[in-house]
Amino acid sequence: MATPASDTLDPLLRDLLAWLSCCDRPYAEVMDAWRTSCPRLPVWEEANDRGLVSRNRIDGAAMIGLTEAGRLFLRQEDGVRSAAGFGF
Repeated sequence: MATPASDTLDPLLRDLLAWLSCCDRPYAEVMDAWRTSCPRLPVWEEANDRGLVSRNRIDGAAMIGLTEAGRLFLRQEDGVRSAAGFGF
């Protein structure tokens, strides 16, 4: 059953994961785009807590990508959106 927090965060998590799905991105770029000081919308923190994103070093640079759990979440969200008529 969805909670008010997941109703708010899951669409934002989907946006973050969709943005990361094309390629790993530098940590600084992810932080510029997704870090927030709003305690009610901790998208980046929630993605980490749920194990949806990975942190790796590529050529010495910190890079952020999707975990298998992140890919699964994105597929499930896309399925829900398509079934509800909100697919892209």
